Amino acid sequence: ERSPQGFENSMAVNHFGHFLLINLLLENILSSEKEIFLNGSNTLFKPRITVLGTVTANYSELGGRIPIPSPADLGDLSGFKNGFLPPISMANGKKFKPGKAYKDSKLCNMVTVQELSKRYPQEKIIVNSLYPGCVADTNLFRYTPWLFRVFFPLFQKFITRGYVSQRVAGERVAQVATHKKYAQPAVHWSWGNRQKKDRQAFSQRLSKRIIDEKTSRETYNLTSKLVGLG
Repeated sequence: ERSPQGFENSMAVNHFGHFLLINLLLENILSSEKEIFLNGSNTLFKPRITVLGTVTANYSELGGRIPIPSPADLGDLSGFKNGFLPPISMANGKKFKPGKAYKDSKLCNMVTVQELSKRYPQEKIIVNSLYPGCVADTNLFRYTPWLFRVFFPLFQKFITRGYVSQRVAGERVAQVATHKKYAQPAVHWSWGNRQKKDRQAFSQRLSKRIIDEKTSRETYNLTSKLVGLG
C-alpha cells in the first residue's frame, strides 16, 4: 500500500511522517527552553526530541541480523534518489519485502536522530532514541495472520523474554524524553533484548549503517526534498 503522496506506507508512516513533523516543529522546539515543574521540582528543561527505534534496525545486535526476510540496509539510497514513487517501494530501489520495508523505515528513524544531533549543538537541543523492549500485543500487527497475532506475544514472553507491556514501554519512553540522566545527544537507550527485573537502561552500540556520516547526511537531505522541505 502507498500513502496519498505515493510513498510505500511503511516508509511514509514511520520515516517521512516523523521526519516532516520534527522539521515543521523544530524552530518552536529550539526556542522552548524554559523552567518547568518536572518530576517534583522546578528545572530548566532543555528541548528534547526522542524517537522510538528498534532492535531489528540495528545490525550490531543479534535481532538486527536476522535474515527474515533480510536485515535493515538502505544500500545506495537509489530508492530515495529516484523519487520513491511507483514502482519504487524500497530505499535501495530493489523488490518490495514487507518485513524489510519496516526495518528500513526504523533504520531511517535512527539515522535521523544521528544527523539531527550533528546539525544542532547539545547546548540547544538533545536528540536521542530508545528501544523499550518488544511490545508484542498492540494493533501494530493487525494486518498479520491471526496465528502470528496469537503466538508472537507468547513467543516474546516465554522464549525470547523480550516482551514488555504497553505501560512499561510508555514509562520508558517518558523517562528518556524527560529525565535528566537521559539528556545525552545521539544515544540510543536500551533495556536489552531479554528483559530482567530492575534492569537499568544503557547506551546501546549502534551499527555503521546507522552512524555512518555520509549515509546519514544523504538520507536527511534526500528525505527533505521528498517531503517538500529541500
